[in-house]
Amino acid sequence: MRTEYGKLNKMEMGIWECCELLNDVIDESDPDLDEPQIEHLLQTAEAIRKDYPNEDWMHLTGLIHDLGKVLLHPGFGELPQWAVVGDTFPVGCAFDKSIVHHKYFEENPDYHNSDYNTKYGVYSEGCGLNNVMMSWGHDDYMYLVAKGNNTTLPPAALFIIRYHSFYAMHKSGAYRHLMNEEDTENLKWLQIFNKYDLYSKSKVRIDVEKVKPYYLSLIEKVGTTILPGEVKMVNPGLSPSRQFNASAS
Repeated sequence: MRTEYGKLNKMEMGIWECCELLNDVIDESDPDLDEPQIEHLLQTAEAIRKDYPNEDWMHLTGLIHDLGKVLLHPGFGELPQWAVVGDTFPVGCAFDKSIVHHKYFEENPDYHNSDYNTKYGVYSEGCGLNNVMMSWGHDDYMYLVAKGNNTTLPPAALFIIRYHSFYAMHKSGAYRHLMNEEDTENLKWLQIFNKYDLYSKSKVRIDVEKVKPYYLSLIEKVGTTILPGEVKMVNPGLSPSRQFNASAS
């Protein structure tokens, strides 16, 4: 799946258009979300914007972090839920007990393979998460889309997009032995982001048309950009040199 969907060669779609498309998608792994997906995206982004008004890169990250879920949509191949949503985890080393539904790993051949079932497996101390293969899902897909389209989002934003479903790491503290210094710094932003991702859900609806111009202005800053679905997203005529206010340092 990673090889096939990493080609990003079948479609062009704007970021906002993709946000609207996500309304047709149901994430069965999220029992707390019964509002349209764009509501969750905007609630997350607006909650961050309220508390961190100067971190505009984080506002946009809140808007786009779940856009990889379009892989569930018929237009993007309609992948099964297990291949798109739910917690992510490293492969090639031992499955930590903090991973949800850990007991089912006993049925995975890697669980019994001595090359893969140790603390480090095929990795080394401090190798960096960028060198660790993660289970496939909407996080990694959106990360590949962003990278493939030369996004100007800072490293912390890409870290959030790629690892926000890696709860064993950012919630339970597992796999820290594989992280490097940059990962440790970016983790601080992810842990800030996570509370908005989890706890910003509300029955109070966002006035989409009111906030839309602000987010369209942020999308312009991304330049030639991101967005999924075996997709190549392009914002014609926008300068990729426009940068966000905050760095990830």
